[in-house]
Amino acid sequence: MPDLPPERERQFREMREVAREIFTSALKNASIAQAFARHVHCDRGVLRICEDLYDLNSYSRVFVVSIGKAAHTMVEALEAQVGSRLEGIVASSVQPESMGFGGQVHGFRYFRGGHPTPTAESIQAAEAMLKSLDSLNAASLVIFMLSGGGSSIVEKPADDEITLPDLVAAYRALVLSGAPIAEINAIRKHLSAVKGGRLAQAAYPGQQVSILVSDVPDSTPDALASGPTMPDPTSIHDCHRIAEQYGLVEKFPASVADLFRRHALEETPKSDDPAFVRSRWWTILSNQVAVEAAAVAATKAGFAVEVDNSCDDWDYAKAADYLLHRVRELRRSVSRVCLISGGEVTVTVSNGGTGGRNQQFALVCAEKIAGEGITILSAGTDGIDGNSPAAGAVVDGSTVERAGGAEAVRHALATFNAYPTFDTLGDAITTGPTGNNLRDLRILLGY
Repeated sequence: MPDLPPERERQFREMREVAREIFTSALKNASIAQAFARHVHCDRGVLRICEDLYDLNSYSRVFVVSIGKAAHTMVEALEAQVGSRLEGIVASSVQPESMGFGGQVHGFRYFRGGHPTPTAESIQAAEAMLKSLDSLNAASLVIFMLSGGGSSIVEKPADDEITLPDLVAAYRALVLSGAPIAEINAIRKHLSAVKGGRLAQAAYPGQQVSILVSDVPDSTPDALASGPTMPDPTSIHDCHRIAEQYGLVEKFPASVADLFRRHALEETPKSDDPAFVRSRWWTILSNQVAVEAAAVAATKAGFAVEVDNSCDDWDYAKAADYLLHRVRELRRSVSRVCLISGGEVTVTVSNGGTGGRNQQFALVCAEKIAGEGITILSAGTDGIDGNSPAAGAVVDGSTVERAGGAEAVRHALATFNAYPTFDTLGDAITTGPTGNNLRDLRILLGY
């Protein structure tokens, strides 16, 4: 490994540590515990959720449904406010013990669904939820708590002819179709017995409130976990148009293709459905909160801070070029600048190794900043990046040299195998599952 001048090596090392500290501070200050402390409070049996008040003693039954990667954390946070009087169902993709929790909360049934594709336990979770919600009456209160990953963690086909392998195959055809995520979700919702407002229909006529920890853009809250408690703005007509545009019917398994050919899809509930008359939705945590927390930490570290989320959902290489251009521009007028970017970038993987979108983004940045005074951290707030044990990685102008040169970096990029490089360098960001899910953070330091 080539030797860097000692002063330069020290500066790079210090800036990598500063980037880690900014990310860690953002995670801490955008935590579910802090969000509940700000927005959810219970006093003498009266539960406040943002601007709403619920007298828990006035309901014949209070039932909680918690779904997604943050499901365990949200139940613990709610129990801390309300006490042990709660009952319900929790469905996540991880066990509570893996996040350092003491175990399961009393009064709750637990399911470990699949992610990124549904499993048999995903269907068991959905069936348990539908059965429990169907037993509620108008004197009941349902508290839904939704977080990212819920689309696959809880799932049940709307048509009994669709088997689990068929559903997984349909998901795969959608993901590989080239359709944007909004169009993919439109079809997913219409194939599901729980998505697109159908959990809300099951809970009718009970009163409902949804607490959202969002991993989707703020403008599309119904995309979170595919909107199981919200009106669906998409229609059967949209599904047929999308399927025709991307030639999906021929790619779907027979049971799904048959629904399209027979025009037998059932419409999802819209805003005028009775299920939504007594429903409320509150987003208590989103990517914007994580971005703002990172900005505060960077300011305290002595950086002039800019936020630019415009490359959300861009291809990772295009996003890298854009953000590097921005940080170089900013550095011309400020000696220490921090550019923060929230949201996610996209990576199309073929014959991949071990890594994820954050590590792929970080490594392509490393190739473009060799020798420069720029440090970049990219990581997922859920603690998971692709199929690797890491949440992401940190790179700087020394990464290419320390990784064995440009050819080694190009090979890792071409094979989508970034994690081994970062693991060897000690530059992987490893948090373990955080019990949260607010999309990704990219932190670019120019100095």
